[in-house]
Amino acid sequence: MPGGRLTQQERQQIALGLADGLAYAEIARRLDRPTSTITREVMRNGGPTGYRSDLAHRATEHRARRKQATARDPKVPVRADGRDAEAVREFEEVFTTVLIQSGTPKMMARVMACLCLTDSGSLTASELVQHLQVSPASISKAIAFLDSQGLIRRERDERRRERYVVDDDIWYQSMMASARAALQIVETARQGVGVLGSGTPAGARLEGIARFLEFVSESTARAAEQARAILSTRPAPVKPEATTSPDGTV
Repeated sequence: MPGGRLTQQERQQIALGLADGLAYAEIARRLDRPTSTITREVMRNGGPTGYRSDLAHRATEHRARRKQATARDPKVPVRADGRDAEAVREFEEVFTTVLIQSGTPKMMARVMACLCLTDSGSLTASELVQHLQVSPASISKAIAFLDSQGLIRRERDERRRERYVVDDDIWYQSMMASARAALQIVETARQGVGVLGSGTPAGARLEGIARFLEFVSESTARAAEQARAILSTRPAPVKPEATTSPDGTV
């Protein structure tokens, strides 16, 4: 199995495979590459719908030049936590792309990824502006959206600054918000049944929508509650066994 960086020809084959609707595993098999290599390549460079082989190749060459410059220049700043700054930056791009592909708007995905990759799980608006190099208005809009989805919460720190926080149960909150949103559609659809008539094709269609989303909403909420209960349970600490001395005392 070949190693090293992907060639420009391989990237062209990846683009053709994506255009043909091939799965990452099939593209990897045809190129005799690990599936993880193809997945990482695509998600780092625009995702399955935005991947362009020429842009991906240029971006990789640019990253390689930056790494070489970093290695030659000891003055290049490093992260205070000791992590590989370039690796973290690249992963942040991949994580952001995955969030976008799942339906999160671009700026909201960037803010979400930024918050998730901090050890503290919280940042101020000014810190987000500095890290993402965007306007305060863009951050404010993204925060409002994430807050409405239950993905973050706000708190004040000791300096009375507003901080935006992602909690450990972030996906639980997100799933519950999604379930509540589905129930709103259920209620509205059933109002439509009353207006259009339950015996009409349109009324029957709306009733079908309501029944489907009601089932999904209830199942989602139940699964989220179960997952939260199971995953938040921590094993009890193991007590050290008592040792007996030669004279019989403990």
